[in-house]
Order: sequence, then C-alpha cells, then structure tokens
Amino acid sequence: MFFTLLIVLIALIGVVMSLVILLQAGKGGGLAGIAGGGATTQILGARQAPDILEKGTWVLATLFIVLCILTNFAIDSGDSQRSIIQSQSTQQAQPDVMDFGDEELPPAPEPLTEPVGDIEE
Repeated sequence: MFFTLLIVLIALIGVVMSLVILLQAGKGGGLAGIAGGGATTQILGARQAPDILEKGTWVLATLFIVLCILTNFAIDSGDSQRSIIQSQSTQQAQPDVMDFGDEELPPAPEPLTEPVGDIEE
C-alpha cells in the first residue's frame, strides 16, 4: 500500500515538474511565451515569475529524488513470492543424483582387453 502511494506521488510530481520546467522562459522563450501569452509574468509579475518557477523546480526535483530513494526501502522483500523462472533455476542448480531407492545397480560390463576387429591402414 505504501509502495503504491509513493509511486503515485512520484508520477504526479514528475508531471507537475515537467509543466513547471516548460513554463520557464529560457533562451528560446520556452512555453511561457507561447501558452497564454506570458500569463505567468502577468500573474506573478515580471521579476517574481522566474524566481518562483526556479524555486518550484528545485523543490519538486528534491522531492522526486527523495521519494525515489524512499521507494527502495518501501519494497516488501520479506514475503516475496518466487516466480516460476526462479524456482526452475534453483531446481536446475541442484546436482543430478539418480535415486534408485533400495534397488541394486546392475554390474558394470567388463572392459574390452582385445581389439574388436582388424584395423587396416
């Protein structure tokens, strides 16, 4: 539950941070001049808009990174379920030992001491 909440927060912060970054007027003007005809400078003033947007970017980026780090600790690894691939790999890693139970093995054949046939060169 906590892990899902963190993932949702990270996604929302990512979307908001993208919008804040796009609203900033860089060297090319950004979307601040295109979307709304500079509405951010009209609402916040010509001097405050870049400062607030830059501070907002820093705050959102810091939250994004902190939540990403916290997500690693929120992963529940105690009761993790094993996948089929993991269970097959542990079965294959065990040595191949044939269990014959109580049955006796048949005797090994005698090694050949004489040549089977004439070998001509």
